[in-house]
Amino acid sequence: TTGPSSDSDSSPTAESVEDNPDGGCHIYRNGYYGSSIAVVEGILEVNIIQMTSIQMTESQAENSLVDFVVTCQGSLPTDVCTVVSDPTCQVSKSMVCDPIIVTDECLLTIRRAFEEPGTYCINITLGDDTSQALASALISVNGGEST
Repeated sequence: TTGPSSDSDSSPTAESVEDNPDGGCHIYRNGYYGSSIAVVEGILEVNIIQMTSIQMTESQAENSLVDFVVTCQGSLPTDVCTVVSDPTCQVSKSMVCDPIIVTDECLLTIRRAFEEPGTYCINITLGDDTSQALASALISVNGGEST
């Protein structure tokens, strides 16, 4: 607030409410509050139903390619992320995310490259605007073959 001071100086003074928390403004509101909640189904479940190694020529042998066939239930996903980790699923080695278009049935094939033979933990996450679901698997990549 501003107003004349009580001393002989007639200039206005300002009192800071911040310095006096007990003297601050209090706002009381009475009434009703309304809101609506929309319940969406979301992606309920993801399953890796098949893992297939892609045979390549010797000139392409620097990376092993594996196709993952994935199904899901619930709403249709709009993106897929694949995280490749060590066999304990603790140390992430790479992550790839891609937008996808699934129009009718949730059945898709995801192709990923592996730079060297070894055992890996694979996490495949399908997501949409409101939900995510995850499937995990261990895969052994043996220079062009996977099990």
